[in-house]
Amino acid sequence: MKKRLFTILLICALVSLTACGGKPQQKETAAGFKPTLDKSASGSITVVGSYDNFEALEAEFDRFNQIYPNVQLSYVKMDDYNNVLGMALASDDKPNIFFSNSWMIGNEQYSTVFSHMEDLSSAELGLNLDCIRPGLINHDSEGHVLMVPVFARSYGMLVNNDLFDKEGLTIPTTWEELMAVCEAFRGKGYASPMMGYSLKSSSCFMNTVAYPLFVAALADAPQALALANDLDPAAGEYMRPALETVERLIQNGCIDVEACDRIEDNYTQVILRFFEGDVPMMICTGDTVSGTQKRESLSEAFVSSPFRYSFMPIPLTNEGGYFIDSPSIQFSVNKDCDDLDMTNEFMRFLITSEELNKMASVKRLVTPSTDLSLDPVYAPLAQVAPERIIAPEMLGVQDPLTVQIRIAAFQVGKGDITVEEAVAKYGSFE
Repeated sequence: MKKRLFTILLICALVSLTACGGKPQQKETAAGFKPTLDKSASGSITVVGSYDNFEALEAEFDRFNQIYPNVQLSYVKMDDYNNVLGMALASDDKPNIFFSNSWMIGNEQYSTVFSHMEDLSSAELGLNLDCIRPGLINHDSEGHVLMVPVFARSYGMLVNNDLFDKEGLTIPTTWEELMAVCEAFRGKGYASPMMGYSLKSSSCFMNTVAYPLFVAALADAPQALALANDLDPAAGEYMRPALETVERLIQNGCIDVEACDRIEDNYTQVILRFFEGDVPMMICTGDTVSGTQKRESLSEAFVSSPFRYSFMPIPLTNEGGYFIDSPSIQFSVNKDCDDLDMTNEFMRFLITSEELNKMASVKRLVTPSTDLSLDPVYAPLAQVAPERIIAPEMLGVQDPLTVQIRIAAFQVGKGDITVEEAVAKYGSFE
């Protein structure tokens, strides 16, 4: 079933690549966007979300204003976003576009939010969804697309490419190679060849290791995925290989948990620790990688001795690693907003490979478009074989499942419980 799914994804991706190829007769032209409204038209568009600031989006506002100079565009961060979003969408001062997340699906708390979402797959809107990797787009039971990803995320590790060259070692692509290279680095005096955040379960390196393996196991067993989503204890057995891998990385000396505990957060401090230059492989997510470019100048060590680095899946099996391809930030349109036609025009402008890639470049997040080679840091993701790409949202992975593997992996990695105990506790982690 999994092979059939990836075959379908591969075909869709090839079709998407053709659609985004830039031929004039296609939906997305070489220029990426063709205006459909009067360029002198006026209006106001407000985007709300949970980011403190959104420079990448504001740059898009500026480019859109080059076409429609009389349209006012603004981004507003809403405090307590998840709890007030429903009320904001129905208020007199309702936003036009808002952040949405896959984990909202099926959650009764967000029924009001979903009632305001426009179907972005409607042919009348003309959004070029073909330019987005198909595994990132969620369709509801009626085939509607209510959320469109503008950034993607993944799980993996930052690699210090120059450090590998300096020590005459090759970046590993399989589990056996990973074990061998960790041993080689230890022999050269590197106490913890791999590092990552480990103070709390949220964003811990243990989950970054375990989650891809757990999802891969569930992708091979659809009946187990149903059990896992229902938090049935029987699904715990499918966590075992993932938890054992976390345990082996620590027991084999690849990761010094005590050293990782000294990293105070999974963003700035992880990045600055990696920039010290003595960490061959730093386990993290793409969300962490997004902060690297801005923090290069904040690291005295990196400024004095800069090095090449890249982000890639952790090679957790003898066939390689898994590219977990998930939406990060998604946009939805409030169908009840003012200036809906101009709002949809802006979405048509934004959802093109050209603009999505520009946004990703500014924010240094994984682009949702089909061009993964845009940023050399993420270039290794473009080399992952199609059968090693997993789209959890397409598989039907739900948020309660992710809580179980995250906490189980953290507690096993910390030595608080055994793998056997974690397997038996599936469904009861909070």
